Amino acid sequence: MGFRLAIMQSFAVLASAFSGLISFGAFQINDPAVKGWQWLFIIEGSMTLVTGAVAFFLLPDGAHKAWFLSDRERAAATARLLRDTSSEVDTPFDLKSAFESWSDWKFPVWCLITFTYPVAYATAMNFFPLIVQRLGYSVIKTNLWTVAPNLVGAVFLLCVAKSSDYFRERTFHIVFSLAVSLVGMVILIAINVESNKAVAYFACFLMAAGSYIPSCLVHAWHNNNNVHENSRAANTGFFVGLGNFAGVLSAGTFRTQYLPTLIATCCCNAVCIVLVLGLGGWMRMENHRRDSKQGLKLKENQTDTSQFKEGEKSPEWRYFP
Repeated sequence: MGFRLAIMQSFAVLASAFSGLISFGAFQINDPAVKGWQWLFIIEGSMTLVTGAVAFFLLPDGAHKAWFLSDRERAAATARLLRDTSSEVDTPFDLKSAFESWSDWKFPVWCLITFTYPVAYATAMNFFPLIVQRLGYSVIKTNLWTVAPNLVGAVFLLCVAKSSDYFRERTFHIVFSLAVSLVGMVILIAINVESNKAVAYFACFLMAAGSYIPSCLVHAWHNNNNVHENSRAANTGFFVGLGNFAGVLSAGTFRTQYLPTLIATCCCNAVCIVLVLGLGGWMRMENHRRDSKQGLKLKENQTDTSQFKEGEKSPEWRYFP
């Protein structure tokens, strides 16, 4: 699941990278009637509208309705959903089961995680040009210099997500990515960027390499530990919306006069690291407790997910740490 989410998210990162190239080209247009930034809005807005309209008619409602797949491929896609710890697929909507997990003690922890990790994401995605501009380049060249870090960020995103799926592990992959972006921000805080441009630009690569990864792995993680489709849908929608509020926090605390502090972003990363380590550690201890109680060692992928009708209360349930 993590890699599939990463494929989609990588296009958002690539869009951020190529928007720098598009911006560089748009600002070269010398039209007295329409300025460069206005052309930028027209180009990017038109692409969004056209793509959205086409996707509305082409994208299926689910794997079982994918018109471009054969019957065998649709069955395989459904089986893959079950392998990601769903107890069943294509369940009818039920309001009670959708919000059932909101009373669980882990729900506030997930809320804090999904609010703190996107601050670095929003800072990198929205304010990279301002960060790079501190190196002393013009506005036009600054947009060009943001391309390479974002391209590296997209590659790292796919590689770490693939590793997380391969080893069936989320906690340390998320912590690793948060730590990498945190190191990049600390370097930008600690040095004089104008006299250490190479080091500062390297720090931008670190920030981009780590900031985008949690956006995939965190949502894959909480869905891997939730067997009910209705609950998954409600939780994912709420957590994504909560992450958007983190963008408001990023915008509110990111001021050019405050540079190079980035204190709020660093604090959010540090808090998220502690929360992820705590939750992942608890999952491992709970799995060990259940193994000891049953006298056998089970992995989360070694049990038929159709047995998880009661979710975490099922004796065979094991968390995906």
